[in-house]
Amino acid sequence: MNNCISFSLKDTIKFLKKNDNYIILTHASPDGDTLGSGYALYYGLKQLGKRVEVICPDVIPQDYAYFLCETDHVAREGATLVAVDIADKRLLGALEEEFGECIDLNIDHHVSNTHYAKALYLDKDASATCEIMYEILLGLKVKLNDTIAQALYTGISTDTGCFKYSCVTAKTHKIAAALYDYNIEADKINKVMFDTKSKALLSLERMVLDTAEYHFDDKCMIVTVTAEMLKETGCKGTELEGITNISRSVVGVIAGVTIKQTADDTFKASIRTYEPLNASEICKALGGGGHKNAAAASLKGSLAEVKQQIIDAIKQQMEATNAWTSAAR
Repeated sequence: MNNCISFSLKDTIKFLKKNDNYIILTHASPDGDTLGSGYALYYGLKQLGKRVEVICPDVIPQDYAYFLCETDHVAREGATLVAVDIADKRLLGALEEEFGECIDLNIDHHVSNTHYAKALYLDKDASATCEIMYEILLGLKVKLNDTIAQALYTGISTDTGCFKYSCVTAKTHKIAAALYDYNIEADKINKVMFDTKSKALLSLERMVLDTAEYHFDDKCMIVTVTAEMLKETGCKGTELEGITNISRSVVGVIAGVTIKQTADDTFKASIRTYEPLNASEICKALGGGGHKNAAAASLKGSLAEVKQQIIDAIKQQMEATNAWTSAAR
């Protein structure tokens, strides 16, 4: 942890007003929240006469094309760097080497944030970074429009599982309701994000279910996505986000784990939990982090070694919380 300054909403608004050239960074394997908050901020700062560039370390899926645009090219020297929805500089992926040590402002909602930026505006009670961005844009006196509202709604909807997760509050619904004043076409957004699957994804889901294994009296379910499966089905990008929900949907499971191979000896573990378990604490023990009910970590080793590390971390949490006696969901 460096000497990171904690910003309030007022501090953040003041900071964004005073600078002129911005580079907004989103995280690798981009989702609706990092893209929605990044582009909403882009449009807002452009209204204020700033030069702004949005950079994503990976190819952005076409699912989000309805609020994307070609942004400015901003010279690196003298630019103000803003990271959105990025709890750890490692999530910058291919951008970490260039930008990881020089982020001026981080806007985030993850309780596991590592305070890597020079300044941080963190609202751990927000359901999504887009919820925070809505308040920032209002504070900047930005005039919201259909495109900004679509970006913000996308981030909130996707990070809350279409308003199903425990992170949702009355404030979340109030902001979403305000966004309905614009032509956001929420039904179309939610259909794309939640209700449609490609044939390739259906094939992958079948393979993933065949890998399912249970531990701790069936309270933990682990499924695996290997590189070979991805190659065979052609699945990639945001299509894989729905896979993490397979293990959390089984009755009695309070720890759902999805292990995805990202390189020969590297795997990403996505962990979803229910009371009394804490996914963030489990992933912290594995070198990652996230939210209480949804977190992730990157691990190196063989699949068997990685799986055992995850099982050990979950066992430690189960013992610490006496989860053995928790009632079935």
